[in-house]
Amino acid sequence: MTKILILFYSKRGNTQRMARLMARGVESVAGCEAMLRTVESDLPDAEAPTEAVVTEQDMRDCDGLVLGSPSYFGNMASPLKKFIDTTGNLWFSGDMEGKPGSVFATASSLHGGQETTLMNMMVPLLHFGMVLVGLPYSEKSLLYTQSGGTPYGATHWADFESNRSIDANEKQLCLAQGKRMAEMAQRLRP
Repeated sequence: MTKILILFYSKRGNTQRMARLMARGVESVAGCEAMLRTVESDLPDAEAPTEAVVTEQDMRDCDGLVLGSPSYFGNMASPLKKFIDTTGNLWFSGDMEGKPGSVFATASSLHGGQETTLMNMMVPLLHFGMVLVGLPYSEKSLLYTQSGGTPYGATHWADFESNRSIDANEKQLCLAQGKRMAEMAQRLRP
């Protein structure tokens, strides 16, 4: 079974909803399993996690990694970054080398730094030696979206109060990215 780890932080639930859509995309590919994991939070007003908290062993055991975060000033949320900063052993051992990696993000404003957040989340994946997987423009939703979605990874505009639901184009991009990750992991798996 090919395992894709979908590791995310979600304060208001929007990033978690995207992660679950990614998981559906992963599991639409025969022989693939999504492992949804989150990180501990020390941010005020954060909802209690409903997914299992990630371990370093989860990272070693996966065949591909998808990182998801809300955008905070164009960067990933500090709880996710805090976990990533503890994974030096994975970098040193090379356990993540050659695996596909991908990213997704949410933001409360339409121009809330989603693309820089995606780019910033790619940096640790490159340091791990992972193969980056984006969304090609053959995904027609990229051509029609008026809210979220980039070739760097799926995004969602949640609005200032985090009340905006994931729209049809954003949903399709999440599903497509999950499926693409699963297919790439199968191709790259030794």
